[in-house]
Amino acid sequence: MAQRIAVVSQKGGVGKTTVSLNLGLALAERNRRTLVVDLDPQGGVGHSLAKDDDALPGLADLVMGRVPAAEALLKTRLPNLSFLPRGRLSASDMVEFEDGLAAPGVLAGALSRAEGSVELTLMDAPSGLGRITRAALAVADWVLLPVQAEALALRSVRQALELVQYVQERENPRLELLGILPTMVQKGVAPSMDVLLELWNGFGGLLETVIPRATIFLEASRAGLPVGFLGGRPSPEARRFELLAAELEGIIQKRAGTEVERGDQPRRELL
Repeated sequence: MAQRIAVVSQKGGVGKTTVSLNLGLALAERNRRTLVVDLDPQGGVGHSLAKDDDALPGLADLVMGRVPAAEALLKTRLPNLSFLPRGRLSASDMVEFEDGLAAPGVLAGALSRAEGSVELTLMDAPSGLGRITRAALAVADWVLLPVQAEALALRSVRQALELVQYVQERENPRLELLGILPTMVQKGVAPSMDVLLELWNGFGGLLETVIPRATIFLEASRAGLPVGFLGGRPSPEARRFELLAAELEGIIQKRAGTEVERGDQPRRELL
């Protein structure tokens, strides 16, 4: 059964979809069979892939019974990576889509049909702590909280953690915090670094990996590609997601008691 990670943020504009897309790629390139699911009625994943609202069947079509799971999935050229886009949804149907996903058993059933042999499912939840986000937490094993390195983020992360605790206690006792991920960090900019310091001092579960603010993310979005697929020399931003994937894998394995220990190294001579 797939390990499900809900990517959640109370505040919009923190790079949540960028994280979901690029982390999914990094996990797939680490040979983990990975599915990225777009739960956002706005269709952020599809837009990041430069696809129009009605271009891709997906979750909405699957939930409404218009297509089977195999047709709802978007395969990629990476054998280990696939997407479940939001699906074809008119603006007038968004409320019904939200109601449907929030209904008991609907999201869990759709994911079970789509996952197959998937090892890791990343659910890109919409911004805010509404019904879809809560439904995602109710079926997740882990929650990843991207937090923008700006002052308002400190208030938003507390609210998100309160919801996580509520769901843990009342709906999904297996849910665990995978980590708090600082995003849009601006090295050398005092307000940004001050927020990062406050996160380090004020919250448990802060990840070592941070995602910087960089124009390459805008270039990647314009091209409809993850940053690692833009071509040219490998970017340090793509490397950040490789490090993030490794860090998260390590946390999951450690909590599950399956952490791989390195064996002893032989003595070697340097000179």
